[in-house]
Amino acid sequence: MEDLSALQDSIDAIAAQVTKQGSAVRQLKKDGASSEEIADAVSLLKKLKVEAEELRKKQDELDPSKKFNRKTFDELILRKMFVVPSFEIHGGVKGLFDLGPPACALKAAMIDQWRKHFVLTESMLEMECTCLTPAVVLQTSGHVERFTDLMVKDPETGECFRADKLLEDAIDVLIESSPDMPKEEQEDHLRIQRQADAFTPEEIDDLLKNKYNCKAPSGQPYSNAFPFNLMFKTSIGPEGTAVGYLRPETAQGLFVNFRRLLDANSGKMPFAAAQIGLGFRNEIAPRAGLLRVREFCMGEIEHFVNPDDKSHPSFPSVAAKELILFGSDDQLGSGKTKTVSIGEAVKSGLVNNETLGYFMARTQLFMEKIGMDPARMRFRQHLKTEMAHYACDCWDLEIESSYGWVECVGHADRACYDLEVHSKKTNTPMVATQRLDKPMEIEVAKLKFDRKALGKAFRQDQRVVSGALEALAESWTDFEPVATALETEGKTTVDGFEITKDMLTWTKVKKRVNEIKFTPSVIEPSFGMGRILYSLLEHSFYQREGDEQRIVMKFKPAVAPNKCAILPISSGPEVNAVVDEIAAELMESDISTKVDKSGAALGRRYARADELGVPFAITVDFETLKDDTVTLRERDSMVQIRLAKEEITKLIFDIVHGRTSWDEVVKLHRVVQVSEDGEEAAAAGGAATVVESNSRGSFSRPAEKI
Repeated sequence: MEDLSALQDSIDAIAAQVTKQGSAVRQLKKDGASSEEIADAVSLLKKLKVEAEELRKKQDELDPSKKFNRKTFDELILRKMFVVPSFEIHGGVKGLFDLGPPACALKAAMIDQWRKHFVLTESMLEMECTCLTPAVVLQTSGHVERFTDLMVKDPETGECFRADKLLEDAIDVLIESSPDMPKEEQEDHLRIQRQADAFTPEEIDDLLKNKYNCKAPSGQPYSNAFPFNLMFKTSIGPEGTAVGYLRPETAQGLFVNFRRLLDANSGKMPFAAAQIGLGFRNEIAPRAGLLRVREFCMGEIEHFVNPDDKSHPSFPSVAAKELILFGSDDQLGSGKTKTVSIGEAVKSGLVNNETLGYFMARTQLFMEKIGMDPARMRFRQHLKTEMAHYACDCWDLEIESSYGWVECVGHADRACYDLEVHSKKTNTPMVATQRLDKPMEIEVAKLKFDRKALGKAFRQDQRVVSGALEALAESWTDFEPVATALETEGKTTVDGFEITKDMLTWTKVKKRVNEIKFTPSVIEPSFGMGRILYSLLEHSFYQREGDEQRIVMKFKPAVAPNKCAILPISSGPEVNAVVDEIAAELMESDISTKVDKSGAALGRRYARADELGVPFAITVDFETLKDDTVTLRERDSMVQIRLAKEEITKLIFDIVHGRTSWDEVVKLHRVVQVSEDGEEAAAAGGAATVVESNSRGSFSRPAEKI
């Protein structure tokens, strides 16, 4: 254990160095550093990553519990049709997957819990916006410009390739095929390889065509490199003139509807809007199963709040909740996480504000509710080099899987950016109003325009210009930079229009107001439902101790695809009639039920149910026909109780909805057990049972009738 502890310290330390060096590389690229500086920094980063990987391999060897049986897991996921490749019989398409019946039900239950936990509990305003988005919306948000990679084409076939990956592969082939290449020359090639994603289109064209003589599969030179946008582009309408995109996120639909949402909430602030729906990203190299796909389900919340007051009325209810936090300082320093209450994290300033902290805690509670392992979750703070210029603070909920730590939920304080850019583009005020308890005096600018000068300079845009200036004049703080520039330089620029001093005069005055207007800040939790679903599958998977062939998915009853299995001990009509009766009653109470009337042995049918994650199994046996009792088996403990048939529906309903627990149920009923050899076994608590066997299996009943 001491060796493992010391090894973990070394892993944490090297991870901090990797993070720090990665941040340094990003900053060098952002600052336009020389290619030599960047190459040296990237070289050091790669060396650190190799060291980190070697330490992790050593940890896996020393600690078998760290190993994950991916082969068995993947076989189960495919065999039980949780997830299958889309269009499989036609060869499939990378990055596209179909959810089979169990995963479809699991996802539906998970989303139902998400909606109850957030939308209903928080009285959020839910919307369902279109997936097809006009280009102007995504141009305004920055997506059209931001989501690009350099691509080249085979001029003969039109097949597309990612330019930087072709360059990296060409260098690998060259080095491998030239074992006698001088070390200095090899280093030159590797330096180019490390910078592959940083070259301009012209630079990468020169390297591919001239330096490395890369040819397309057709034998022709590749086309010139061009930016490839990761959004799916389409046209709206038959004319083909209106460009649109499949949305890369759901948030923009909520932002552009802000004014209507505010009206729907009777103008009250703060408030939250939510949406669950599909997003699309044309990933060039999709990988890691459901973790990087081209079509994915998202759940996004936009909480609109006064930028000067980001407190949350419900924050005290979660302030004591402890979270595993990986702050930016720790990432660059010790490399270790800290377990701290969210109340303390906000108080110390580690987390920027109460509303952001509130949603982080609520997200943790949601993940625990659906069955995620708390020990394999952490909140990682974005480094300064990762955050957008407008963001105040960002924390990702990362979940550990066999692929490492994967970002599954982003929590961002996006400030006023989104509403401001849409407001500016459309000349639509995106403001909220807050009534004051007492009137207050504020400083404003009183403007007087020279309409003749404005008309001459701006013609039809003069109203737009005067409106922009009047909006700034509502607060002297906002107008003061304009006034200073006009006084000192005689001109300034407002919303792209050049304003000169002769166009207006102004006076600083005090104004008594009963309300204030502001552009709200946005706190955004964004859930990647596909990644959460995959992580839940991994966290739920285990093999029974002593029998690796027995696979179990330990889904919590609330999200399990099927809550209950019903297994008849005999195929006789009398037994099947009871099975059908119980199944109908369960379904009437909205308890999803799976009936297995096959002739397989009872133990085999239990195993089938375990693989699908069914938490409870009801066995209808010959004793049922005598006294209307059945056995109820719990999946993980394999403990069975015997109870009256009429109790079963309410009992399972109460467990599924969290009104009681299996531990409480066991205390109130007689426990029965079946031994593997079919002989009488003592149940927990000493209750004697009798095991009866026939050609279809073994079952137990109390020695004395209940």
